[in-house]
Amino acid sequence: MLIPHDQLEADTLTRLIEDFVTRDGTDNGDETPLSTRVERVRRALHKGEAVIVFDPDSGQCQLALKRDVPREWLED
Repeated sequence: MLIPHDQLEADTLTRLIEDFVTRDGTDNGDETPLSTRVERVRRALHKGEAVIVFDPDSGQCQLALKRDVPREWLED
């Protein structure tokens, strides 16, 4: 299920983005400051290029590019 980013509290959204951009394997040697990486993701969410995906079975939230999400999820 998709969670609209604008329905999350600002602090919750920031923590979710920070968790995403600091996970193992996401830096790829990139030494860009955390604040810049967070802002990039925030912009992608606002532009509709990225979405928040929630899996109710695992209780996990993930960020994904909209193009990588099954089309039927976007139509609900």
